[in-house]
Amino acid sequence: MADPKGFLKVTERELPKRRPVPVRLMDWKEVYEQGDPAQLRRQAGRCMDCGVPFCHQGCPLGNLIPEWNDLMWRGEGRAAIERLHATNNFPEFTGRLCPAPCESACVLGINQPAVTIKQVEVSIIDQAFGNGWVQPQPPARLTGKTVAVVGSGPAGLAAAQQLTRAGHTVAVFERDDRIGGLLRYGIPDFKMEKRHLDQRLAQMTAEGTRFRAGVDIGTDITWDQLRARYDAVVVATGAMVPRDLPIPGRDLAGVHFAMEYLTQSNRQLAGDEVFDQITAEGKHVVVLGGGDTGADCIGTAHRQGALTVTNLAIGKQPSAERTADQPWPMHPTLFEVQSAHEEGGKREYLASTVEFIANEDGEVRGIRVAETEYLDGRRVPKAGTEREIPADLVLLALGFTGPETDTIEPQLEVGVTARGAFDRDADYATAQPGVFVAGDAGRGQSLIVWAIAEGRAAAAAVDRYLEGETRLPSPIPATARAFAI
Repeated sequence: MADPKGFLKVTERELPKRRPVPVRLMDWKEVYEQGDPAQLRRQAGRCMDCGVPFCHQGCPLGNLIPEWNDLMWRGEGRAAIERLHATNNFPEFTGRLCPAPCESACVLGINQPAVTIKQVEVSIIDQAFGNGWVQPQPPARLTGKTVAVVGSGPAGLAAAQQLTRAGHTVAVFERDDRIGGLLRYGIPDFKMEKRHLDQRLAQMTAEGTRFRAGVDIGTDITWDQLRARYDAVVVATGAMVPRDLPIPGRDLAGVHFAMEYLTQSNRQLAGDEVFDQITAEGKHVVVLGGGDTGADCIGTAHRQGALTVTNLAIGKQPSAERTADQPWPMHPTLFEVQSAHEEGGKREYLASTVEFIANEDGEVRGIRVAETEYLDGRRVPKAGTEREIPADLVLLALGFTGPETDTIEPQLEVGVTARGAFDRDADYATAQPGVFVAGDAGRGQSLIVWAIAEGRAAAAAVDRYLEGETRLPSPIPATARAFAI
């Protein structure tokens, strides 16, 4: 246990301060100031080491949270990162991007503010990278088996790292020009600077994972050809089909999906020349959708110099406290003030968008909204409450409906569920032998911790499949199979 009386002596929940808004709006660096080691030790010491640690239940990865809280309180950072890496391949991602359902399940949270689990987690991995404790872990031997992982988001990367360390020869295919998926192009740098991604990719490359960017499976290489070349295939393409809003004026210039906007911003920040870039500079920006992607758009718009930023959500404003239907240890839906919301703009709830309004050039100049009312369980615009909001740029951050199926399904026929995700069994296997699905492609849009957890679990299933396929050593040396990679 950490400090046996820690949660009695330190009742305040402390987090690192965010940089002042006027300062951080001038750059794209992460918003938090450098953490105080003494504060971190105090917060880690608040962990109760419960007899039944519900934080384990709250975390899809099953992170050993009390153990590494104890180690950080004792100042044993190297041992802490070993315990953290035992369940989580990429704590530098989850510690920055996860909404922390573990904290919602913290037993201390019943009558005190929860332990700052997420902050302890990210501090452990940052200290580990800073001290050179994160080293490549190449396999002791190669199995002679090859695996193709399609998609380089958190699920694909987790599966690839686990399979590489098991001795299989793994190639990760990514259709974008850089590896990382949404971690690369969907997450703004003020939430996670790309150096964290790059240093992890360097470790994976040194371990033996091979990365193939700029390859669109289904077009450059068909899914059938990929399956024929490899002993197993892991589909980790995410749920990238955005939810649309088919109302009058949807085809006007200036109405875009959020991910198109965020991707261009990330490319420009990476030094790419982006022609006809969607930018918020000097514009009235309206963001539709109250989730994390919407907040990313808000923060990006502020940094690009938007005149105004308005965030509209069709539903009710969440409660600031747990409601009776979301008791502990559930992860509740709460009103959240992210760093982007602190930076300015206006948030409105119960706002139904009715129409996008055009100017004489066919560009959006505003949107017509109405109050939302609930009829027979449906959310509909309330008659007589319409009004206009000026808008030169509208960003649709309404979530995602599922994975792209236009090439894999006709070419490989893996099957699609009624919810639009790829069909799979409890071992992540599809109807096609040797083809597995991990992450959002199989479960729909979800959390980064679920993506990593599924990537790890799918890798274990692939390993069992490959072991069952050949229990004798392969007659072909592993190096001779490189043509398929």
